[in-house]
Amino acid sequence: MPGMKKKTRPAGEPAGSVQEKHSLSLRSRIALYYTIATALLLALVFTLVFFTVERVVYSHFDDELDREVSEIIEEQPRRALDSWNFDHSDDDSRKGERDDHDHDHRKTDGEKVRDDDDEEFIQLVGRDGKIIARSANLAGDTLPFQAGRKEKSYRLAEAGRLAVRQIQVPLTDPEGRVEGYLLAAVPVRDAVTILGDLKQVLLASYPAIILILFTLTRVIAGRSIRPVEEVIAAAEKITRENLDSRIPLPRNHDELRRLSVTINSLLERLQDAFQREKQFTSDASHELKTPLASLRGTLEVLVRKPREREHYEERILFCLKELDRMTRLIDQLLMLARHESRGMTPCMEPVDLALHIREAIGRMQSGAGRKNIPISFHGPQSCMVSADPAMLDMIFENILSNALKYSPPDSSVAVTLSGSSGPLLCTIADNGMGIPEEKLSRIFERFYRVDESRSSGTGGSGLGLAIVKKLADLQHITVSVKSRPDSGTTVELRFPGT
Repeated sequence: MPGMKKKTRPAGEPAGSVQEKHSLSLRSRIALYYTIATALLLALVFTLVFFTVERVVYSHFDDELDREVSEIIEEQPRRALDSWNFDHSDDDSRKGERDDHDHDHRKTDGEKVRDDDDEEFIQLVGRDGKIIARSANLAGDTLPFQAGRKEKSYRLAEAGRLAVRQIQVPLTDPEGRVEGYLLAAVPVRDAVTILGDLKQVLLASYPAIILILFTLTRVIAGRSIRPVEEVIAAAEKITRENLDSRIPLPRNHDELRRLSVTINSLLERLQDAFQREKQFTSDASHELKTPLASLRGTLEVLVRKPREREHYEERILFCLKELDRMTRLIDQLLMLARHESRGMTPCMEPVDLALHIREAIGRMQSGAGRKNIPISFHGPQSCMVSADPAMLDMIFENILSNALKYSPPDSSVAVTLSGSSGPLLCTIADNGMGIPEEKLSRIFERFYRVDESRSSGTGGSGLGLAIVKKLADLQHITVSVKSRPDSGTTVELRFPGT
């Protein structure tokens, strides 16, 4: 809109921080919510206190009025309402002695002046609302009358300008018909004054208490969340360059310590994932660099001078072989990357395990024939399991490929399938150079090779068994390796029971 400046955020500041600047801080929100809850509770308590005190005070006046009305009804004759007499000014047993300086009864212009300090006022009213009689201390005033009420009632009223507590009692004949009403009242000026002062005190103290409570709560909340600010400050200092740093744990074993432990665990997982990614990138670069360097060197030699056709064909076939190696390596890297991102989901279905083993052996026969290594199979003609057919073929091809790579010429590779009842066991055994026992625990790691020299000679990249392990885990197949140097290697695959 015209005249309004557009809000901008400084460079490097997260989006949305401009709006967050106008929001309350955590300690202010805690203090505000606590103060609102306490204010509501305090308002309820103050209200209950006031009305409780008011009820107690007026209940004393009501008891006094009940006693007064009972005494009047007992003393007055019952024959007619107009014969009732309320002149008790000389009855010391009811009024007691009054000092002249406290009770000055005077006549002004022929009328009696009422003394506000008299204890009670009495008035008799007929059923038609006409005043029949009243006590002398009412002077020219009357007590307010509520017509039509058939039960005893209490109320606050005014006699002239004097606040009184009043009772109205219906008077009935022996047959239950209302003949008139007896009204009695006592002054409550002091009680009204006290209740008014109490209300003023409560109303005046309420905002002061709320303000003080908010201030104290904000201070206490600030001290309480100080460890959180320390955790935030420590976390802000941790970057990609110092992922090994950790947040100091608070001394108290509370929620903040749990938060710190959780954040430290998260940092450990992030550091581990970052290290794996870094190692994966480094290993992949190293593995791709070797065939690329070989291709570059071969092509540079070919272009230096003319050569015979056979030499060109030999070198071109070598380059194609290296390109095939790079293609397999890239495919394996993509497969591992998909597994790490949980993008691979096995398509489980009933498959004939024996048939898949025989087909995998058939595909490996050409490579086995070049080294004169026969591959034998011992097991049933058919055996059904639940697995992913494509993953299953890849597992057997990688294991058989490793067995042929590291087996000497004129040796043998045996595949055995057993376990007609319960879990099936498939073993692939070769007569190769074997693996030292101390290195068996790492053979399923990516790019790990027992011996760099023998791996480079066979074209291995150290990814075959890592892929086997990943694919087997996806299908709940247990993989284990047994080997001894110069005694061959045996790979065992345990399939879950059907």
